[in-house]
Amino acid sequence: MKSIGIIAEYNPFTNGHLYHLNTIKEKYPDYAIVLVMNGNFTQRGDVSIIDKWKRCEIALNMGVNLVIELPFSFATQSADFFSYGALCILNKLKVDKIIFGSESDDINTLEIIAKTQLDNEDFDKLVKIYSKLGNNYPTAISNAIFDLTNKKIITPNDLLGVSYIKTILENKFDIKYETIKRLDNYHNNDLNDLGSASAIRKALKEGKSINGYVPDMEIEYFNNMHFLEDYFNILKYKIITEDLSIYQTIDEGIDKKLKKVINDVKSVDELIMAIKSKRYTYNKIRRMLIHILCDFTKDKANSFKKIKYIRILGFDNKGRNYLNKIKKEIDVPIISKITREKDSMLDYEIETTKIYDIITNDNLVKKEFNRIIYRGDKSND
Repeated sequence: MKSIGIIAEYNPFTNGHLYHLNTIKEKYPDYAIVLVMNGNFTQRGDVSIIDKWKRCEIALNMGVNLVIELPFSFATQSADFFSYGALCILNKLKVDKIIFGSESDDINTLEIIAKTQLDNEDFDKLVKIYSKLGNNYPTAISNAIFDLTNKKIITPNDLLGVSYIKTILENKFDIKYETIKRLDNYHNNDLNDLGSASAIRKALKEGKSINGYVPDMEIEYFNNMHFLEDYFNILKYKIITEDLSIYQTIDEGIDKKLKKVINDVKSVDELIMAIKSKRYTYNKIRRMLIHILCDFTKDKANSFKKIKYIRILGFDNKGRNYLNKIKKEIDVPIISKITREKDSMLDYEIETTKIYDIITNDNLVKKEFNRIIYRGDKSND
């Protein structure tokens, strides 16, 4: 049995995600679809509006066959860390190919850009020059790439796609890559049939109906939702009382600025806008706040640089059969249920779940120890 790997947050699952999945299933009907999905915190510096177990159920109901959790230490960092963690997992799971959404749907250009970043000795020099001119890191990269290739990408899925390709090439993973054209307007925060996840989140936060904008079966899951704003008072306390320099992504100087403005702001958005600059993008600041909230220190980041286990969140019959076929070839432990004898990296996942659960108190920690989702001929978990 062959397999397709996909990497997604499903925060939340949209009609666009359903189009992506259905396109894969139509083109590769006999392949198992393996999803690597973040837990309760995201790469864009946010909390998942619904917990990972609900999103796993949705993914399986929509046609994913096997759902694997991407550890926090990769799921909440920049694109290259995020890509490395997800693709290490997919490589260990012997997937044949990854398929990702792309605004340009131009795999040749994405590959040229990835190879330029890896192989052109002038690339790093140009990035440093543009960074010293006051550009943030993504802009410095984009400018350097344009200078070297006369090509430019600025759209989020294309940028992430370059990171995927670069990770595969750099690590010599035996994984092919393919794109599917993204049909929605990623800039548009207004609801439409193929609206972005950010548009759906915005609507949910504002209490608007999203009927028709996500698959019908998903509506029932939108209770006890989480937003980063809900954690503002916890963040405020930590920023006031703690040494912020210990946390991952907190550069020298930004810690002092956070402490300087925290008593003058009344929300997460106000805090971000008070420190946002050319150097510090909106998403980068949100990732900083997630790291402060979850006690993700530089020491933890240095300790958690490798995939030490594969955590199964759920599967159906096809996913279970695929896993049984390849599990003897996997060189790290496969974890379906957590015991008390935990790896430190896995132990930290439990701690982040406790923090996530502060707002709704859904007893999610208990689910960490006794839950795996199975979808057979009849649904049960």
